[in-house]
Amino acid sequence: MSVLKIKNLQVSLNKKNILDKIDLSIKNGETHILMGQNGAGKSTLAQSIMGNPNYSVKGEISFDTHSLLELDPQQRAALGIFLSFQQILEIPGVKIYDYLKLLHKKSHEKKLTPMKFKAFLKERMEILSFNEEFLKRSLNHGFSGGEKKKMEVLQMLVLEPKLIILDEIDSGLDIDAIEAVAKAVNFLKKEKKSSVLLITHYSRILNFLSVDHVHLLSKGKIVKDGDGLLVKQIEAKGFAAFLKE
Repeated sequence: MSVLKIKNLQVSLNKKNILDKIDLSIKNGETHILMGQNGAGKSTLAQSIMGNPNYSVKGEISFDTHSLLELDPQQRAALGIFLSFQQILEIPGVKIYDYLKLLHKKSHEKKLTPMKFKAFLKERMEILSFNEEFLKRSLNHGFSGGEKKKMEVLQMLVLEPKLIILDEIDSGLDIDAIEAVAKAVNFLKKEKKSSVLLITHYSRILNFLSVDHVHLLSKGKIVKDGDGLLVKQIEAKGFAAFLKE
């Protein structure tokens, strides 16, 4: 069963067309990789799924039985869609523990006792090699780029979304951090049957993930589909070799 269906999607910004006639279907538990040159429209697709109001969207985007075009970003998130940010804000004064506790309360019908929530959180922090002192810090304040991205992934682990959209989450991370991010994704795929749409330029993170489908985006259109082998071929030959086909 498809958790996400996109049909004839057309997206523009300030009357400039960015995406044209995109069709994409992601089934429960599948991992899809989206690749393409800078400016191809990868982040626009992710933002359109999440409901960024700056974009003008035509076509169909459905999630489970819901038409997403009728919903705002908060409503889409409440359905179980998660999108990682590329530009991550620092929020001094907001303690990480309090923020994560609020996230869990807002996203789960079943409420946990303080003791059970701490155990829940500890398990997820261990996946990313965070210690308990981390919870006392302010949200993203003074964090390195890698810490900010791992903080995004920790939020994902707390929210336990049905659909995970990661927009270049592996960019700038060392190999240990990349492996930790992949471990977090695999955890949710196993425990919650989460589906994944991963936008990346590199194959490194795919060494730790099983891939079902790969899509190559160019000038707003999906020009080639394949399996995990396509990523290796793109990395070896470059995008241009496939765009000429």
